[in-house]
Amino acid sequence: MNEALETMWKRRSVRKYKADPIPEEHLHLILEAARRAPTGANRQNWRLIVVRDPDVRRRTAEACSGQMWVADASVVLCLVTLPGEGKVNGTIVLDHAILAATSLGYGTCWIGSYDADKVKAALGIPDDHGIVCLTPVGLPAEQPDPRPRKPPAEFFMADRFGAALDYSV
Repeated sequence: MNEALETMWKRRSVRKYKADPIPEEHLHLILEAARRAPTGANRQNWRLIVVRDPDVRRRTAEACSGQMWVADASVVLCLVTLPGEGKVNGTIVLDHAILAATSLGYGTCWIGSYDADKVKAALGIPDDHGIVCLTPVGLPAEQPDPRPRKPPAEFFMADRFGAALDYSV
């Protein structure tokens, strides 16, 4: 199997982090992976807030439905959309950052439960901008086991809706 597939398949939602900082060169690689992500018509209509300050991480975690473990990671990323933009491009960008972090040995977790107004207040995001998602990034304190997956035939269809497509790898 190639390295890209291995990275995708080993990614887990990590909710326990070590206090170790992420070296700048690794953080820059994660950010560069995000910058190189494709966007519709190459509009690059997103911004990414890199939260390293412990107090700001704590306030951000509180705004994420009180999931205080988020602040234990040494970095929290918040993907912001520009006014009037949808979330698809930002989701692709954040996924690139998450996969890059995984490839470098860091844990992440998609955070979709948050109070947008509180996150905006914590991070100084203008009211007319949107938030796609957040993720902590840090050294995992534990490596969760793989979660069960539904069989391929529940997702994939051959040529038309309802015609199950099954396979094995």
